[in-house]
Amino acid sequence: MNLKDLTIDHSWSLFLDRDGVINKRRGGDYVKKWEEFEFLPGVLEALASLTPVFGKLFIVTNQQGIGKGLMRESDLEKIHDQMMLEIRVMGGKINKVYHSPYRDEEHSVFRKPNIGLARKAKIDFPEIRFEKSIMAGDSMTDMQFGKNAGMFTVFISNDKSLIKDNMDLIDFVFPDLESFAGYLIQKQ
Repeated sequence: MNLKDLTIDHSWSLFLDRDGVINKRRGGDYVKKWEEFEFLPGVLEALASLTPVFGKLFIVTNQQGIGKGLMRESDLEKIHDQMMLEIRVMGGKINKVYHSPYRDEEHSVFRKPNIGLARKAKIDFPEIRFEKSIMAGDSMTDMQFGKNAGMFTVFISNDKSLIKDNMDLIDFVFPDLESFAGYLIQKQ
């Protein structure tokens, strides 16, 4: 299957992971305040170009730093409010951000790869059809989340061995969100 085979229009939704897709990962740490948040190159422009392509755009993110007591819900809310503002200023729109504050060992249905965050989105936006949705992320947890929810998956990575070992979870591969957006815009 080729991405060009999909007829993506306003009936489609795009789900995006945050850390490693939207913003730079902090090796061995969490983004705990806005000053630590750094958009990846080309992301703001990519989101602006993806906004008119999809009917809805969502961010779904595991944030176990909250569950570990390293930050509060209010800290994350401030980060996301500022992130959303900057995205809007550049012409993009995220319909909603869903996060899971739970630690991995809690096995919450709201922690990816479980699909609790997708179900929350479906409750808030009943028009979502998961078979007409794409999950773009940089981890196998993101790919599992997408497949578990019945979505197409876009792996944002250059890790050839990880790609090769997990082709059953990955539908499409791009090195970054900017490349993915550029491909879709060229296809339109």
